[in-house]
Amino acid sequence: MPAQAESAQPEAGHPGTVLEIENLSKTFGALRAVDGIDFSVDDEFFAFLGPSGSGKTTTLRMIAGLEAPDSGRIALEGREITFLPPEKRNIHTVFQSYALFPHMTVAENVAFGLKRKRLSKHYIREEVTRFLALVDLSEKAESRPRELSGGEKQRVALVRALINRPKLLLLDEPLGALDLKIRQKLAIDLVNIREEVNISFVYVTHDQTEALTMADRIAVMDKGRILQVGGPKELYENPCCGFVARFIGNTNILEGRVTERDGKLVKVALPGLSDVWGMHAGSGIAGRSRVNVSVRPEKIRISRTSRKEPGYNELLGVVREIIYVGPSTEFLVELKSTDCNQSKERPPGAPTGSDCLFRVFAQNTSPENEIWKITWDEHVYLSFRFDRTLVLGN
Repeated sequence: MPAQAESAQPEAGHPGTVLEIENLSKTFGALRAVDGIDFSVDDEFFAFLGPSGSGKTTTLRMIAGLEAPDSGRIALEGREITFLPPEKRNIHTVFQSYALFPHMTVAENVAFGLKRKRLSKHYIREEVTRFLALVDLSEKAESRPRELSGGEKQRVALVRALINRPKLLLLDEPLGALDLKIRQKLAIDLVNIREEVNISFVYVTHDQTEALTMADRIAVMDKGRILQVGGPKELYENPCCGFVARFIGNTNILEGRVTERDGKLVKVALPGLSDVWGMHAGSGIAGRSRVNVSVRPEKIRISRTSRKEPGYNELLGVVREIIYVGPSTEFLVELKSTDCNQSKERPPGAPTGSDCLFRVFAQNTSPENEIWKITWDEHVYLSFRFDRTLVLGN
Protein backbone atom coordinates (compact mmCIF):
# COMPACT_ATOMS: atom_id res chain seq x y z
CA MET A 1 0.00 0.00 0.00
CA PRO A 2 1.52 3.41 -0.93
CA ALA A 3 2.41 5.69 1.96
CA GLN A 4 0.07 8.44 0.78
CA ALA A 5 -2.93 6.11 1.10
CA GLU A 6 -2.18 5.59 4.78
CA SER A 7 -1.76 9.30 5.46
CA ALA A 8 -5.06 9.96 3.71
CA GLN A 9 -7.01 8.19 6.43
CA PRO A 10 -9.84 10.54 7.54
CA GLU A 11 -9.53 12.21 10.89
CA ALA A 12 -11.91 10.91 13.56
CA GLY A 13 -14.25 13.59 14.80
CA HIS A 14 -15.73 16.67 13.13
CA PRO A 15 -16.78 19.97 14.67
CA GLY A 16 -20.23 21.46 14.28
CA THR A 17 -23.39 19.78 13.08
CA VAL A 18 -22.87 16.19 11.95
CA LEU A 19 -26.40 15.07 11.12
CA GLU A 20 -29.45 17.12 10.08
CA ILE A 21 -32.96 15.68 9.79
CA GLU A 22 -35.81 17.73 8.35
CA ASN A 23 -39.50 16.72 8.22
CA LEU A 24 -38.70 13.00 8.08
CA SER A 25 -41.71 10.69 7.70
CA LYS A 26 -42.30 6.98 7.14
CA THR A 27 -45.50 4.96 6.90
CA PHE A 28 -46.12 1.22 6.78
CA GLY A 29 -49.61 0.74 5.40
CA ALA A 30 -51.96 2.62 7.71
CA LEU A 31 -49.26 3.01 10.40
CA ARG A 32 -47.41 6.33 10.47
CA ALA A 33 -44.21 5.09 12.11
CA VAL A 34 -42.35 8.41 11.90
CA ASP A 35 -44.37 11.59 11.65
CA GLY A 36 -42.48 14.61 10.27
CA ILE A 37 -39.62 14.84 12.77
CA ASP A 38 -36.82 17.44 12.84
CA PHE A 39 -33.57 17.28 14.80
CA SER A 40 -29.81 17.62 14.46
CA VAL A 41 -26.83 15.84 15.98
CA ASP A 42 -23.58 17.61 16.77
CA ASP A 43 -20.28 16.12 17.92
CA GLU A 44 -22.00 14.31 20.80
CA PHE A 45 -23.64 11.19 22.20
CA PHE A 46 -27.27 11.50 21.10
CA ALA A 47 -29.98 9.06 22.20
CA PHE A 48 -33.50 8.23 21.08
CA LEU A 49 -35.66 7.15 24.00
CA GLY A 50 -39.21 5.88 23.86
CA PRO A 51 -41.48 2.86 24.23
CA SER A 52 -41.73 0.06 21.68
CA GLY A 53 -43.42 1.29 18.52
CA SER A 54 -42.52 4.95 19.08
CA GLY A 55 -40.49 5.19 15.85
CA LYS A 56 -36.94 5.07 17.24
CA THR A 57 -35.61 2.14 15.23
CA THR A 58 -37.38 3.20 12.03
CA THR A 59 -35.68 6.59 12.33
CA LEU A 60 -32.32 4.90 12.85
CA ARG A 61 -32.85 2.65 9.84
CA MET A 62 -33.64 5.64 7.62
CA ILE A 63 -30.45 7.36 8.77
CA ALA A 64 -28.52 4.17 7.99
CA GLY A 65 -30.14 3.85 4.55
CA LEU A 66 -31.90 0.59 5.40
CA GLU A 67 -35.34 2.20 4.96
CA ALA A 68 -36.31 4.88 2.46
CA PRO A 69 -38.32 7.79 3.91
CA ASP A 70 -41.65 8.82 2.38
CA SER A 71 -40.65 12.46 2.77
CA GLY A 72 -38.00 14.60 4.40
CA ARG A 73 -34.28 15.20 4.17
CA ILE A 74 -31.20 13.60 5.75
CA ALA A 75 -27.83 15.38 5.55
CA LEU A 76 -24.45 14.24 6.87
CA GLU A 77 -21.98 17.08 7.44
CA GLY A 78 -23.98 19.23 5.02
CA ARG A 79 -24.16 16.59 2.27
CA GLU A 80 -27.60 15.21 1.47
CA ILE A 81 -27.71 11.42 1.79
CA THR A 82 -31.48 10.86 1.92
CA PHE A 83 -31.55 8.22 -0.80
CA LEU A 84 -27.92 7.13 -0.94
CA PRO A 85 -27.32 3.38 -0.47
CA PRO A 86 -25.93 2.40 2.96
CA GLU A 87 -22.41 1.64 1.72
CA LYS A 88 -22.00 5.21 0.40
CA ARG A 89 -22.99 7.04 3.59
CA ASN A 90 -19.90 6.50 5.76
CA ILE A 91 -22.27 5.57 8.59
CA HIS A 92 -21.89 2.32 10.51
CA THR A 93 -24.48 0.51 12.64
CA VAL A 94 -24.07 -1.77 15.66
CA PHE A 95 -27.08 -3.98 16.37
CA GLN A 96 -28.13 -6.05 19.38
CA SER A 97 -27.05 -9.15 17.45
CA TYR A 98 -23.28 -9.09 17.19
CA ALA A 99 -23.04 -10.41 13.58
CA LEU A 100 -19.44 -11.54 14.05
CA PHE A 101 -17.85 -13.98 11.61
CA PRO A 102 -17.61 -17.25 13.61
CA HIS A 103 -14.70 -18.65 11.58
CA MET A 104 -12.51 -15.58 12.14
CA THR A 105 -10.49 -14.58 15.19
CA VAL A 106 -11.30 -11.40 17.11
CA ALA A 107 -8.44 -9.59 15.37
CA GLU A 108 -9.60 -10.78 11.94
CA ASN A 109 -13.17 -9.64 12.66
CA VAL A 110 -11.96 -6.18 13.65
CA ALA A 111 -9.61 -5.94 10.67
CA PHE A 112 -12.23 -7.05 8.13
CA GLY A 113 -13.29 -3.57 6.96
CA LEU A 114 -9.74 -2.28 6.66
CA LYS A 115 -8.69 -5.33 4.61
CA ARG A 116 -11.53 -4.71 2.16
CA LYS A 117 -10.08 -1.22 1.64
CA ARG A 118 -6.79 -2.89 0.73
CA LEU A 119 -4.77 -0.92 3.27
CA SER A 120 -1.26 -1.92 4.26
CA LYS A 121 -0.73 -4.82 6.64
CA HIS A 122 1.36 -2.60 8.91
CA TYR A 123 -1.40 0.01 9.18
CA ILE A 124 -4.08 -2.64 9.79
CA ARG A 125 -2.03 -4.38 12.46
CA GLU A 126 -1.39 -1.11 14.34
CA GLU A 127 -5.03 -0.06 14.18
CA VAL A 128 -6.35 -3.44 15.33
CA THR A 129 -3.90 -3.44 18.23
CA ARG A 130 -4.94 0.09 19.25
CA PHE A 131 -8.67 -0.53 19.05
CA LEU A 132 -8.55 -3.86 20.90
CA ALA A 133 -6.60 -2.13 23.67
CA LEU A 134 -9.27 0.57 23.75
CA VAL A 135 -11.87 -2.02 24.80
CA ASP A 136 -9.55 -4.18 26.94
CA LEU A 137 -9.58 -7.10 24.51
CA SER A 138 -5.88 -7.30 23.60
CA GLU A 139 -5.56 -10.72 25.20
CA LYS A 140 -8.53 -12.01 23.16
CA ALA A 141 -7.08 -11.12 19.75
CA GLU A 142 -6.67 -14.76 18.68
CA SER A 143 -9.89 -16.03 20.26
CA ARG A 144 -12.95 -17.07 18.25
CA PRO A 145 -16.37 -15.46 18.88
CA ARG A 146 -17.66 -18.69 20.48
CA GLU A 147 -15.01 -18.27 23.20
CA LEU A 148 -16.22 -14.79 24.19
CA SER A 149 -18.85 -13.60 26.64
CA GLY A 150 -21.79 -11.50 25.43
CA GLY A 151 -20.16 -8.30 26.62
CA GLU A 152 -16.90 -9.16 24.87
CA LYS A 153 -18.71 -9.93 21.62
CA GLN A 154 -20.47 -6.57 21.76
CA ARG A 155 -17.17 -4.76 22.29
CA VAL A 156 -15.71 -6.56 19.26
CA ALA A 157 -18.73 -5.52 17.17
CA LEU A 158 -18.27 -1.94 18.38
CA VAL A 159 -14.59 -1.58 17.51
CA ARG A 160 -15.10 -3.40 14.20
CA ALA A 161 -17.40 -0.51 13.27
CA LEU A 162 -15.26 2.25 14.80
CA ILE A 163 -11.98 1.18 13.22
CA ASN A 164 -13.38 2.25 9.84
CA ARG A 165 -13.66 5.85 11.07
CA PRO A 166 -17.33 6.44 10.19
CA LYS A 167 -18.67 9.97 10.33
CA LEU A 168 -21.49 8.64 12.51
CA LEU A 169 -22.05 5.47 14.53
CA LEU A 170 -25.61 4.20 15.01
CA LEU A 171 -26.35 1.83 17.89
CA ASP A 172 -29.69 -0.01 17.98
CA GLU A 173 -30.23 -1.25 21.56
CA PRO A 174 -26.77 -2.92 21.55
CA LEU A 175 -26.88 -3.77 25.27
CA GLY A 176 -30.38 -5.24 25.33
CA ALA A 177 -29.30 -8.90 25.40
CA LEU A 178 -26.73 -8.48 28.20
CA ASP A 179 -27.00 -9.00 31.95
CA LEU A 180 -27.60 -5.93 34.12
CA LYS A 181 -24.07 -5.58 35.53
CA ILE A 182 -22.49 -6.04 32.11
CA ARG A 183 -24.91 -3.46 30.64
CA GLN A 184 -24.00 -0.96 33.34
CA LYS A 185 -20.26 -1.40 32.74
CA LEU A 186 -20.56 -1.23 28.96
CA ALA A 187 -22.70 1.90 29.22
CA ILE A 188 -19.81 3.69 30.93
CA ASP A 189 -17.33 2.13 28.50
CA LEU A 190 -19.31 3.47 25.53
CA VAL A 191 -19.10 7.03 26.85
CA ASN A 192 -15.34 6.74 27.36
CA ILE A 193 -14.82 5.14 23.95
CA ARG A 194 -16.79 7.89 22.21
CA GLU A 195 -14.67 10.55 23.87
CA GLU A 196 -11.50 8.68 22.87
CA VAL A 197 -12.39 8.21 19.18
CA ASN A 198 -14.35 11.50 18.90
CA ILE A 199 -17.07 10.12 16.64
CA SER A 200 -20.72 11.08 17.06
CA PHE A 201 -22.99 8.32 18.39
CA VAL A 202 -26.74 8.00 17.83
CA TYR A 203 -28.13 5.47 20.28
CA VAL A 204 -31.61 3.89 20.35
CA THR A 205 -33.01 2.52 23.61
CA HIS A 206 -36.22 2.10 25.61
CA ASP A 207 -34.18 2.04 28.84
CA GLN A 208 -34.26 5.45 30.51
CA THR A 209 -31.29 4.63 32.77
CA GLU A 210 -29.10 3.88 29.75
CA ALA A 211 -30.10 7.13 28.07
CA LEU A 212 -29.62 9.26 31.19
CA THR A 213 -26.25 7.62 31.92
CA MET A 214 -24.71 7.94 28.47
CA ALA A 215 -26.28 10.67 26.38
CA ASP A 216 -25.34 14.33 26.07
CA ARG A 217 -28.81 14.92 24.64
CA ILE A 218 -31.92 12.76 24.42
CA ALA A 219 -34.89 12.85 22.05
CA VAL A 220 -38.00 11.40 23.68
CA MET A 221 -40.31 9.82 21.08
CA ASP A 222 -43.90 8.59 21.16
CA LYS A 223 -46.21 7.59 18.31
CA GLY A 224 -43.73 8.65 15.64
CA ARG A 225 -43.10 12.12 17.01
CA ILE A 226 -40.33 13.76 18.99
CA LEU A 227 -41.89 15.25 22.10
CA GLN A 228 -38.80 16.87 23.60
CA VAL A 229 -35.05 17.06 23.01
CA GLY A 230 -32.69 18.02 25.80
CA GLY A 231 -29.96 17.01 28.20
CA PRO A 232 -30.68 14.40 30.89
CA LYS A 233 -31.06 17.00 33.66
CA GLU A 234 -33.32 19.22 31.54
CA LEU A 235 -35.66 16.36 30.64
CA TYR A 236 -35.83 15.12 34.22
CA GLU A 237 -36.28 18.49 35.91
CA ASN A 238 -38.31 20.25 33.21
CA PRO A 239 -40.33 17.75 31.15
CA CYS A 240 -42.56 19.33 28.53
CA CYS A 241 -45.58 17.13 29.21
CA GLY A 242 -46.99 14.33 31.32
CA PHE A 243 -45.68 11.62 28.97
CA VAL A 244 -42.05 12.77 29.27
CA ALA A 245 -42.39 13.16 33.05
CA ARG A 246 -43.67 9.59 33.34
CA PHE A 247 -41.12 8.12 30.97
CA ILE A 248 -38.03 9.84 32.41
CA GLY A 249 -37.56 8.55 35.94
CA ASN A 250 -40.24 8.04 38.58
CA THR A 251 -42.90 10.62 39.23
CA ASN A 252 -46.27 11.04 40.93
CA ILE A 253 -48.98 12.47 38.70
CA LEU A 254 -52.46 13.63 39.53
CA GLU A 255 -54.98 15.24 37.21
CA GLY A 256 -56.55 18.56 38.13
CA ARG A 257 -57.93 21.87 36.91
CA VAL A 258 -56.19 25.27 36.86
CA THR A 259 -58.12 27.78 38.97
CA GLU A 260 -55.68 30.64 39.50
CA ARG A 261 -52.42 32.07 38.20
CA ASP A 262 -49.73 34.16 39.93
CA GLY A 263 -46.80 34.84 37.60
CA LYS A 264 -45.07 31.55 36.89
CA LEU A 265 -47.15 29.77 39.53
CA VAL A 266 -50.59 28.27 38.94
CA LYS A 267 -53.08 26.91 41.43
CA VAL A 268 -54.58 23.52 40.60
CA ALA A 269 -57.71 22.04 42.12
CA LEU A 270 -57.30 18.26 42.62
CA PRO A 271 -60.72 16.54 42.90
CA GLY A 272 -61.15 15.11 46.39
CA LEU A 273 -57.77 16.48 47.56
CA SER A 274 -56.28 19.79 48.65
CA ASP A 275 -55.47 22.44 46.07
CA VAL A 276 -51.79 22.70 45.15
CA TRP A 277 -49.54 25.36 43.63
CA GLY A 278 -47.01 24.47 40.95
CA MET A 279 -44.71 25.83 38.29
CA HIS A 280 -46.37 26.55 34.98
CA ALA A 281 -44.60 24.35 32.38
CA GLY A 282 -45.38 24.71 28.69
CA SER A 283 -47.31 27.33 26.73
CA GLY A 284 -51.01 27.82 27.27
CA ILE A 285 -51.16 25.54 30.33
CA ALA A 286 -53.03 28.02 32.51
CA GLY A 287 -55.94 28.21 30.11
CA ARG A 288 -56.53 24.47 30.02
CA SER A 289 -59.40 22.91 31.90
CA ARG A 290 -57.41 19.74 32.69
CA VAL A 291 -53.72 19.48 33.54
CA ASN A 292 -51.27 17.04 35.13
CA VAL A 293 -49.48 17.79 38.38
CA SER A 294 -46.11 16.03 38.58
CA VAL A 295 -43.99 15.63 41.72
CA ARG A 296 -40.80 13.55 41.81
CA PRO A 297 -40.63 11.07 44.75
CA GLU A 298 -37.28 12.37 46.04
CA LYS A 299 -38.62 15.94 46.19
CA ILE A 300 -41.31 15.05 48.75
CA ARG A 301 -40.76 15.38 52.49
CA ILE A 302 -42.64 12.85 54.61
CA SER A 303 -43.47 13.65 58.23
CA ARG A 304 -45.70 12.48 61.06
CA THR A 305 -46.72 16.07 61.80
CA SER A 306 -48.09 18.89 59.68
CA ARG A 307 -45.68 21.74 58.94
CA LYS A 308 -47.66 24.00 56.57
CA GLU A 309 -44.65 26.12 55.63
CA PRO A 310 -44.96 29.02 53.18
CA GLY A 311 -44.10 27.95 49.64
CA TYR A 312 -44.94 24.29 50.32
CA ASN A 313 -47.90 22.14 49.30
CA GLU A 314 -49.13 19.57 51.79
CA LEU A 315 -51.21 16.42 51.36
CA LEU A 316 -52.35 13.96 54.03
CA GLY A 317 -51.98 10.23 53.53
CA VAL A 318 -51.66 6.77 55.07
CA VAL A 319 -48.54 4.61 54.72
CA ARG A 320 -49.38 1.41 52.85
CA GLU A 321 -45.88 0.09 52.07
CA ILE A 322 -42.35 0.66 53.35
CA ILE A 323 -39.46 -0.61 51.22
CA TYR A 324 -35.90 -0.35 52.58
CA VAL A 325 -33.37 -0.16 49.73
CA GLY A 326 -30.16 0.70 51.59
CA PRO A 327 -29.34 4.34 50.80
CA SER A 328 -33.01 5.28 50.94
CA THR A 329 -36.45 4.11 52.04
CA GLU A 330 -39.38 4.06 49.65
CA PHE A 331 -42.84 4.82 51.04
CA LEU A 332 -46.08 4.15 49.21
CA VAL A 333 -48.61 6.53 50.70
CA GLU A 334 -52.33 6.40 49.99
CA LEU A 335 -53.59 9.95 49.76
CA LYS A 336 -56.26 10.52 52.35
CA SER A 337 -59.45 11.35 50.54
CA THR A 338 -62.96 9.94 50.64
CA ASP A 339 -62.64 9.76 46.86
CA CYS A 340 -59.99 7.06 47.09
CA ASN A 341 -62.48 4.44 48.29
CA GLN A 342 -65.37 2.90 46.45
CA SER A 343 -67.77 5.76 47.20
CA LYS A 344 -70.32 6.33 44.45
CA GLU A 345 -70.05 10.09 45.07
CA ARG A 346 -66.51 10.35 43.71
CA PRO A 347 -66.15 13.60 41.68
CA PRO A 348 -65.13 13.30 38.02
CA GLY A 349 -61.35 13.02 37.73
CA ALA A 350 -60.83 12.08 41.38
CA PRO A 351 -57.93 9.67 41.98
CA THR A 352 -58.82 6.01 42.35
CA GLY A 353 -56.91 2.82 43.11
CA SER A 354 -53.19 3.12 42.30
CA ASP A 355 -53.69 6.81 41.39
CA CYS A 356 -54.12 7.46 45.10
CA LEU A 357 -50.66 6.07 45.91
CA PHE A 358 -47.85 8.61 46.14
CA ARG A 359 -44.31 7.27 46.00
CA VAL A 360 -41.81 8.97 48.30
CA PHE A 361 -38.03 8.43 48.43
CA ALA A 362 -36.40 9.42 51.73
CA GLN A 363 -32.64 9.30 52.29
CA ASN A 364 -31.45 7.12 55.17
CA THR A 365 -29.15 9.79 56.54
CA SER A 366 -29.26 8.87 60.24
CA PRO A 367 -31.01 6.40 62.59
CA GLU A 368 -32.25 9.46 64.47
CA ASN A 369 -34.11 10.69 61.40
CA GLU A 370 -37.88 10.79 61.79
CA ILE A 371 -38.42 8.47 58.82
CA TRP A 372 -37.11 5.51 60.88
CA LYS A 373 -40.08 5.95 63.24
CA ILE A 374 -42.78 5.91 60.55
CA THR A 375 -44.72 2.63 60.44
CA TRP A 376 -47.33 0.92 58.28
CA ASP A 377 -50.91 2.33 58.34
CA GLU A 378 -49.69 5.51 60.01
CA HIS A 379 -51.06 8.90 58.99
CA VAL A 380 -48.35 11.10 57.46
CA TYR A 381 -48.03 14.49 55.81
CA LEU A 382 -46.39 14.88 52.41
CA SER A 383 -44.96 18.32 51.74
CA PHE A 384 -43.28 19.56 48.58
CA ARG A 385 -42.22 22.98 47.38
CA PHE A 386 -44.23 24.98 44.87
CA ASP A 387 -41.20 25.23 42.56
CA ARG A 388 -40.71 21.44 42.66
CA THR A 389 -44.32 20.88 41.59
CA LEU A 390 -44.76 20.87 37.81
CA VAL A 391 -48.04 21.63 36.08
CA LEU A 392 -48.02 19.93 32.67
CA GLY A 393 -50.15 19.10 29.69
CA ASN A 394 -50.72 15.48 28.71
